[in-house]
Amino acid sequence: MIEEYMSAFLGWLLKHNLHIVLSLVLIIIFSFFRRIINPKIEKYVTRDDLKNETLESAVFSLNIFSWLITLVLLLFIWGFDFKTFLALSTGLVALTGAALFASWSILSNVTAFFILLVHKTYKRGNYIRVIEADNYIEGYISELSLFNTKLLTEDEELIVYPNNLLIARPTIINPKTKYLAIGKTEEFKVKEEL
Repeated sequence: MIEEYMSAFLGWLLKHNLHIVLSLVLIIIFSFFRRIINPKIEKYVTRDDLKNETLESAVFSLNIFSWLITLVLLLFIWGFDFKTFLALSTGLVALTGAALFASWSILSNVTAFFILLVHKTYKRGNYIRVIEADNYIEGYISELSLFNTKLLTEDEELIVYPNNLLIARPTIINPKTKYLAIGKTEEFKVKEEL
């Protein structure tokens, strides 16, 4: 009885050895990707003096995204029939594409979060002025979260501003009227020393 199971298992291994090797290579690449990307995100969060919740949100989002890509590639390696899901996947791709770049979508805020995260001038403590037509909003960056950025005004009011609008609007970082504010960017520190 055990010999039959062993021979069936060995037969299955011989039949699917290429699938197994490709799956192992994909899992190793996935692990390597996570070991490289997660410390880089942690470096950006530390550099910009952001809160730990920002790091957790960024790492969680990237882990979900990388797990989904790995799962799809594993299904492809093992010969999963994607023809039945063609209409669904086409719709999802169109929806995702519109959501990533539409001005009021949730995914566009998440995409903007990662852009702001790696942009060194949007660090905690910097004073920014966001220009909106004939008006502007200004304050110190107090928190950068997955969907919005919190600005603290001089009157200690908290403004919650969507991330996608923050990168879409003209923004002045540490304006001259606030030149001596905390958290100056490196370019301003060099000019100040000259």
